[in-house]
Amino acid sequence: MLRQGKSVSRISQKVDQIKSSATIVVSMKAMELKAAGKDIVSLGAGEPDFDTPDHICEAAIAAIRAGQTRYTQVDGTPELKAAIVRKLKQENGLTFKPEQIIVSNGAKQSLYNLMVALLNRDDEVIVPAPYWVSYPDMVKLADGQPAILAASAENDFKITARELQNSVNENTRMLILNSPSNPTGKVYSEQEYRELGDVLQEHPKVIIACDDIYEHIYWGDGPYRTFLNACPGLAKRTLLINGVSKAYAMTGWRIGYLAGPADLVAAMRKVQGQSTSCPSSVSQAAAAAALSGPQDCVETMRQAFRQRYDYVHAALNAIPGVVCPECEGAFYAFPSFQDFIDRMDDIRDDVELAAWLLEKAGVSTVPGSAFGAPGHLRISYAAGMEHLQEAIGRIRKAIETT
Repeated sequence: MLRQGKSVSRISQKVDQIKSSATIVVSMKAMELKAAGKDIVSLGAGEPDFDTPDHICEAAIAAIRAGQTRYTQVDGTPELKAAIVRKLKQENGLTFKPEQIIVSNGAKQSLYNLMVALLNRDDEVIVPAPYWVSYPDMVKLADGQPAILAASAENDFKITARELQNSVNENTRMLILNSPSNPTGKVYSEQEYRELGDVLQEHPKVIIACDDIYEHIYWGDGPYRTFLNACPGLAKRTLLINGVSKAYAMTGWRIGYLAGPADLVAAMRKVQGQSTSCPSSVSQAAAAAALSGPQDCVETMRQAFRQRYDYVHAALNAIPGVVCPECEGAFYAFPSFQDFIDRMDDIRDDVELAAWLLEKAGVSTVPGSAFGAPGHLRISYAAGMEHLQEAIGRIRKAIETT
């Protein structure tokens, strides 16, 4: 007989070695505090505050009324895949065939499917830091080993060709590139991509996974360039990951996609077919409308994010002990609070700082340690200007009155 209270559950070693997503944990904590009546301004979530544009919603409603509520092809509807192929050709100058495209339940699943399809036990994946919080743990879940390659603030948090060359070894199987970056907002130039590509030419077994999800939230000099624009000779081992969540304010619709070599996409299709199967049929109809319809909504949101960035960047740098670098995209500031932490006897690191700001200022942020960059906080300016002004004002007051 089992003793009362004795658990018979045994968590797998694979799951036991990973952490919960820091951004999700912070968002849930902020929601709990708000539900308990606390006055919290949340700057933790990477989710646009805009509503999904009307023409996209209308396409979903039309799909429902037309009875498009059944299973679709595992890798996406022909209509959506055709829209993705057109998008990649028209916006990025890249040619793909439908069999080189897979649509998933968010860009996150596309990348995870790739890892499961590609990695064997102990294969290494180079993850430049600062990194999106999920990359290392996704690698572990796919039986790989994350090899963290720290990029310095002096080099704009971007890895150099020499650093990459020194990091590749016989076990290296994949490199992840994210531009514009979550959490730094930094963007690789075409020349920087070429320099990395020159190194990768020497290592033919290394696959390049490019997370371009913030492509349209970009305000750098010149047009946006993805890795394949700079290194077309590496097309046979490069995969582009993207989606509709950030550019079209469609986070809850859960549609992402990947474009790459047909053999890898076919392997991913097998993985997806045995896990989630197809994405939502209605969401796919909406995503096709997003990619094929008018794009003025994208520009409207991009301009709003740029305006918010200008405010947040200046306001944070005006706070004593805070250094906020410039960036060219995404909707995150990644300021260093290390000088302030060093002055505080009761705050040892950025994790304790985030907890202190939540308690003292009622502002929710994400510790930089979760992104592989201690001493920083990630501050999302996906929230509206009124919330940003209130939050930065609270942070400033908390620091200046301490």
